[in-house]
Amino acid sequence: MSTCRSLTLSALMLCCQSIVAQTKPIYNYKDLSHAYYERQKDSLKKTWTCPAVYKDKETQKKYRDIWNERTDFVTEAIDNDGYLYEAEIQTYLDGIVRQIAAANPKLIPQPPMLLIDRNTSVNAYATGGNLLAVNIGLLAFSRTREELALVLAHEMAHNALQHPENGMKKRAEWFSSEEYKQSLNAVLDSRYERLTRLKKVFEGYSFDRSKHQRYHEGDADSLAIVLLKNSHIGIDPTMFVRLDSADIQYRQPLKKHLRDYFSAYQLQVEDSWMVKRTRGLSAKAYNFNNTSAGLADSLKTHPDCQDRYAKTRHEQTNTPLTPIPATLRNKAMKMMIWSIYCNGNMTAALYRIFLEKDQGNNDPWYDFMFSNVMSGLYYADQKLNRFNAIAVKPKEYISNSYYELETMFEQMPREKLEAFHHSLQQAPFLSSMTPAEQGFRSLVHTLVSNASDNDKQKAAAKSFTASYPDSPYCEFATPFSKK
Repeated sequence: MSTCRSLTLSALMLCCQSIVAQTKPIYNYKDLSHAYYERQKDSLKKTWTCPAVYKDKETQKKYRDIWNERTDFVTEAIDNDGYLYEAEIQTYLDGIVRQIAAANPKLIPQPPMLLIDRNTSVNAYATGGNLLAVNIGLLAFSRTREELALVLAHEMAHNALQHPENGMKKRAEWFSSEEYKQSLNAVLDSRYERLTRLKKVFEGYSFDRSKHQRYHEGDADSLAIVLLKNSHIGIDPTMFVRLDSADIQYRQPLKKHLRDYFSAYQLQVEDSWMVKRTRGLSAKAYNFNNTSAGLADSLKTHPDCQDRYAKTRHEQTNTPLTPIPATLRNKAMKMMIWSIYCNGNMTAALYRIFLEKDQGNNDPWYDFMFSNVMSGLYYADQKLNRFNAIAVKPKEYISNSYYELETMFEQMPREKLEAFHHSLQQAPFLSSMTPAEQGFRSLVHTLVSNASDNDKQKAAAKSFTASYPDSPYCEFATPFSKK
């Protein structure tokens, strides 16, 4: 009898844990950077005071202007919610950064301020001034703690070697140099081909700067290895090989035909929607067969990845790799999809959802977002903004599956979009959503049903933000509440 009670109690506890896991929001609205980092923003402005480096007043003024551009870049991103704080992710990243800093006190006297950037690209960046940022796209892409550690150590190396500060000095010296002034004046004095000649002026600077930065990447890679060795963190140079495909996430084809994803929601799509009806250059046939091929380095965020791997692969350690917790990666993916949706890119948001479905992810939150995407496209169509909501990508970056989804979104009749919206508003999966998500469903329906009535939209948005002030969905609702 006691054993049965024990089993029943254990099952109940597991059930409760499951419910808590499903109802926990991806982050709190108050943790977006405009609120969470307000105090740090003011501190940053005071800390980042431009030093007097040059005796020449013109060069020093140009250096100060460039220095202030960096400050403005970060502070404006904070004001515009380019960053956020999420306790679980922040703690995980800080753990890596602090371990590296503690083991390398001479190179890194104190751990840098670390920000979570909501950018979906697979990247991180160092700004100098002992600050670095990690894109949410990198968190969703990385598989192990060692992969993240390599990227973080690389960016910390940039700061330790003062690459950002030296880059600002180089720009100030170039833009205040006699060579630059003479070249620019020659362009202004010319009567013909001004644009062509102006491009040549900047090409010389850009080439030198690009070459200079490639050397910096190699230096940062070398120092990153030293930092990791001192920290006793495993080294996995294969991350460089993986980064070579980081810019082609949307070239990954779907495992099923588009109609199959929609039929799972009892929605029928027509094959004719996925075929371009127009003629001309924009409808020219394109070969999507070679989707595994990489892009040219000129189109990549991470050029020379194969070369970087070749130079560091001998540093590979044999210690077991540490997988990033699944809960953390799943949260990062949700945050990324939500960010894409808030930016109005319905095609990319839905494609990410389908890719998660392909991985066997049955979390009902993705069904919830599927519904939001289709309603968002219908709303954009009513506002004559469907093309912007589709956000067409260059064919070099996408698979045939993505292209078909773009084409379908372009050619679906409005009445079908309306029918899909109403059908999804009654979908069974919505009954398992949290109160905030139920409220958001109601808000979206009001917005879609009153696309031309600003007063009703404003009232509904205000009601939602008042009822769920901590919900991340307030980010979507707030602009409507201020109409």
